[in-house]
Amino acid sequence: MTKKTLMLATALSLVAGLAGAQDKPKIGAAVYGLNAEFMQIWAQAAENHPAVKEGLVELTVFDGRYDALVQQEQFETMITQGYKAIVFVPIDIEAGAAAVDAAAAAGIPVFGSNTRVNSDKLTAYVGSDDVQSGYMEAKHVLDKIGCKGNVVIIEGPIGQSAQIQRLEGNQKALAECPDVKVIEQQTANWSRAEAQTLMENWLTAHPGEIAGIIGQNDEMALGAIEAVKAAGLKPTDFAIAGIDGVTDALHAVKAGDMASILQDGHAQAQGALDLAIAAVLPDYKPMSEIWSQYPDMPWADGKAKEYNVPWTPVTADNVDALLATRQ
Repeated sequence: MTKKTLMLATALSLVAGLAGAQDKPKIGAAVYGLNAEFMQIWAQAAENHPAVKEGLVELTVFDGRYDALVQQEQFETMITQGYKAIVFVPIDIEAGAAAVDAAAAAGIPVFGSNTRVNSDKLTAYVGSDDVQSGYMEAKHVLDKIGCKGNVVIIEGPIGQSAQIQRLEGNQKALAECPDVKVIEQQTANWSRAEAQTLMENWLTAHPGEIAGIIGQNDEMALGAIEAVKAAGLKPTDFAIAGIDGVTDALHAVKAGDMASILQDGHAQAQGALDLAIAAVLPDYKPMSEIWSQYPDMPWADGKAKEYNVPWTPVTADNVDALLATRQ
């Protein structure tokens, strides 16, 4: 092969490679923030989806940095760059609607996952019932304190669907215990550090008066535990609960310091991505194992509007098995 022929063959190969890359549908995953473990688990599950690993689609995960405006700008980028579908985990239930509307106007289907957005333009949603988890965690705390005494509630970011719905579940459980008083209630924005500061202040303001701590996610419950320990108190002297089943929370459950409920971010991410891929690839069949893992959540040919991933309470019987999945 002459040098000229070799150069021509190389050029043709490069052109073919570029054409193949351009033919591969681009899917975006716009998540509200990647600072904490739960959304890192979600993002990793999306990136490890079998269809992504096999190169059927090109996936880009966008870090929304806990800012609705940043998420709006990321949608504008995806629309401009010709993304074929978007999976959306919004920071704000209302503010996220404009982003969904813009994508829909551009003919790009948007699939919700994990947190909700108030838009009728959303193609489908894959997540878990946050009202149910809020009730479950509060019920644990209230049962442990015998439906008497004072509790505090550490909330997620105000205006995010998980905060709104978990609070609804918290209040539903509290309504069953009229002798329990909520003496403090404030957001810590899903942050362990913010929750620790809140709890330090509350322990100082209400010495010996707090019996239960309802953290709307594990990170905040863990922050409260750090504050309790820093005050020279024992976590076991309180009833403490969180939601998500992050690794440190699993260890804390095993130690008897708190209760937690596993939110399956892996299933939420891969389920939503299966739907998004089915929307852009003709004759696509779901490739994630989550559909066989959760037979009560059928694939329904990818046509259902709601897919409900079940919660799994973390217990002494299953905590070691859950920890083994984090190795």
